[in-house]
Amino acid sequence: MQKNINKNWNKLLPQFYLRTNVVTIAKDLLGKVLVTQFNGILTAGRIVETEAYNGAIDKASHAFGNRRTKRTEIMFSKGGCAYVYLCYGVHHLFNVVTNTENIPHAVLIRAVEPVTGIETMLLRTNKIKLDHSITKGPGNVSKALGISTKLTGKSLLSDELFIADDDYKINKSNIVATTRIGVEYSGEDALLPYRFIIKNNPFVSGKKNY
Repeated sequence: MQKNINKNWNKLLPQFYLRTNVVTIAKDLLGKVLVTQFNGILTAGRIVETEAYNGAIDKASHAFGNRRTKRTEIMFSKGGCAYVYLCYGVHHLFNVVTNTENIPHAVLIRAVEPVTGIETMLLRTNKIKLDHSITKGPGNVSKALGISTKLTGKSLLSDELFIADDDYKINKSNIVATTRIGVEYSGEDALLPYRFIIKNNPFVSGKKNY
C-alpha cells in the first residue's frame, strides 16, 4: 500500500535546477527534503550538507575538461535528474544534476537529517537504534534512503525520487561554507569553498573545519 506524501512537501520545479550557478543551488538545497518512495515505502531526510561541482572548469568534478564517459554522460543532461555513482566499489553517492544541457554541473548530497521512515532506514543500514551516523556522509544517505546507481538518470520530478520544499527556514548565520572533502587531488580547486553545511547539525559529516 502506497504511503501518502506529506502535503506540505512542495516538489522543487525544473527552474530550481536549471539555474546557472551551481554554488548557489548547493547552498539553496540546504533545508530541503530529499524524498524516496519505492514499492510504497516512504523515506525522507532534510538536507544538511552539500558540495558543489562546477563542471568542466572544476578539477574536482568527474566532468572536468568536459570528460564524457558512460558514467559521466548523465551529468551533461538538462538539470533536474539524479547522477548516482559507485565510490570504492561500495558506496552509492547521490548527486543532483543542474544547469542546462551540456553543462555538467552537479551537487553532491553529503548528509541529511532523518524526517520520515526511520524504521525503514534502520533496516536498510542494519542498525538497531537511531544515531547520527545513519545519514552522515553521502554513502549513508543513499543506503538509508534506498538510492543506488540504478537510479542514475532518474528525474527528480518523479514520485519515487524528488526534493521538496516545506517552507523550512534556515538563518543565514547558520549556513557555513567550507572546502570540500576528499578532493585533495584537484590542486588549488580543493581550496574552493564549495561545501555547505548547517552549522552544528549533528548529522553533518567530516571533521569540524569552521
